[in-house]
Amino acid sequence: MNERIARLREQIEQPLLVSHPTNVFYLTGFSSSNTMLLVESGRVRLFTDFRYIDAARAVEGVEVTETRRDVIGHLGELISGPIGFEATTLSYAQARRLENAVPTEGVVERLRAVKDETELASLRKACAITDRMFERLSTEVPFVGRTERDVAWDIARLFHEEGAAVPAFESIVGSGPTGSRPHARAGERMIGAGELVVIDTGCVVDGYTSDCTRSFATGSLNGQAREAYGVVLAAQEAALAAIRAGVPGIEADAVARRIVDESEFAGAMGHGLGHGLGLDVHELPRMSTETTDVLEPGNVVTVEPGIYVSGQFGVRIENDVVVTADGIEDLTGFRKDWVEVG
Repeated sequence: MNERIARLREQIEQPLLVSHPTNVFYLTGFSSSNTMLLVESGRVRLFTDFRYIDAARAVEGVEVTETRRDVIGHLGELISGPIGFEATTLSYAQARRLENAVPTEGVVERLRAVKDETELASLRKACAITDRMFERLSTEVPFVGRTERDVAWDIARLFHEEGAAVPAFESIVGSGPTGSRPHARAGERMIGAGELVVIDTGCVVDGYTSDCTRSFATGSLNGQAREAYGVVLAAQEAALAAIRAGVPGIEADAVARRIVDESEFAGAMGHGLGHGLGLDVHELPRMSTETTDVLEPGNVVTVEPGIYVSGQFGVRIENDVVVTADGIEDLTGFRKDWVEVG
């Protein structure tokens, strides 16, 4: 944690008030829904209310101050002079309560984008658990004749049995036409035979998340769905081969998008190639048509091209990878060839 604080100090010219709970956790290991951290050149102060004060006092290397429940109001009385604040976390009304407060964006988030070995170890564990969950899901769990929601409950159960802390997010189970919506929620639709089922899920280990997608077939399929699967697989393989440090995210996205757009499914990849992964499911950097991010060694990103045919089916294949100087370390080991489930 002291190394992370030191790296942050190199990036700031004035004290920074860190208010995003995930950023506070990243810098101190302290988890609370009502806390702020002031990083100055010669001291680090942690502020929280009575409910969390005992846990805060166990944090090493910080000065701890108990505040009222209204932390930001109390801070307005305790600190003075120009400070930076996280503009994406504090509202305009809250920031006005601090004198000489200057908005900043993404300072801690950019540090979080490059993972250290401790973080990578946790991410490897989360991905290994996800691999085991998918293996059991594809061989032990019935799909046909059950609702999407039922399968989602099985995913949560399998994660628990394999040692995950909690699921990283509400699992997506999109069968048939539901799968054509990239962020569909698992609902009461009954999964039928002869259709694709998109499963997008992940788990948490030591606070770090996995995020993996596989698309299963409930029996033999031909035609567009089978063709789309092959295109998505080719797009992902090409992107995985192209990703390395120094590659702009927009170029990595273009590698996969070009393969989709040169097929009969042109325009059907309606989202970016991937995003950063860590304490949050969506972090920096991004790989999309809009990003200015450039990949660095130590980034952990998802690689998830997809094809979505409205009202018919969807296909997405997603792996989690570590960016290295000359390529990637693929953290996802579960098979991604055509898999049929019952």
